[in-house]
Amino acid sequence: MADELSFPTGLGTSDADTISLLGQDLAADLMGKVGFGELAFWLVAGRRPSAGEVRLFEAVLVALADHGFTPTAIAARLTYLSAPDSLQGALAAGLLGGGSRFLGVTEDCGRFLAAVLASAGGDDFDAIALDAVTKAKAEKRFVPGLGHPVHKIEDPRTPVLIRIATEEGIYGPHLRLFEAIGRVHPQVLNRKLPLNGAGVCGAALADLGLPVEMLRGFALLARAAGLLGQIAEERRRPIANQIYLTVDRNAVYEA
Repeated sequence: MADELSFPTGLGTSDADTISLLGQDLAADLMGKVGFGELAFWLVAGRRPSAGEVRLFEAVLVALADHGFTPTAIAARLTYLSAPDSLQGALAAGLLGGGSRFLGVTEDCGRFLAAVLASAGGDDFDAIALDAVTKAKAEKRFVPGLGHPVHKIEDPRTPVLIRIATEEGIYGPHLRLFEAIGRVHPQVLNRKLPLNGAGVCGAALADLGLPVEMLRGFALLARAAGLLGQIAEERRRPIANQIYLTVDRNAVYEA
């Protein structure tokens, strides 16, 4: 019966002598020849990216890796303080905090842009953007990717990612629409907000042809490296106990 079982995969298999990944010999064809970013793209997209696509994709990963003492970083550090024997627990604690306010905007923006493009006609991106922002306001919904809690004028990551996409010939409809939203939204919202880095990352990943339903996964992939760095720094220069004591010693009971 076991001989009749078959579980097809286009990813990895192994036997006594070799490991195969993506139809390549892992040891002979990939190790030392393919970068991790390229491999991550290849694993999800099912195709090997071009050099330009790798450059933009890795720029996105760098942009999302670490933003300082965000809730995800604090969660990882506090978990490591509580369970220093569980590195995986600390890393997981930080990743579990990737949601609609932190990291999740990458996917939210990609989904929003893809949905608008799917229902839009023509190529007047400013008109499409104006209609999308107007509808979002009428429905009392936020436009993902607009605004940033720290960068009130311009998120420094946004123009860099747009420039790289343009240089590599990957400046596609999602980035075009996102930039158009940046131009027209003051007409509807009566104030000017910056296009944030997480949003432009979502637009760039969508233009790379990656599934918008999986964009949060790439944000988490990037943040895993940042969280590992946070935990490593916690070992060298601990602050988690100070955070814990500050909250604990200032807790006030209220019925």
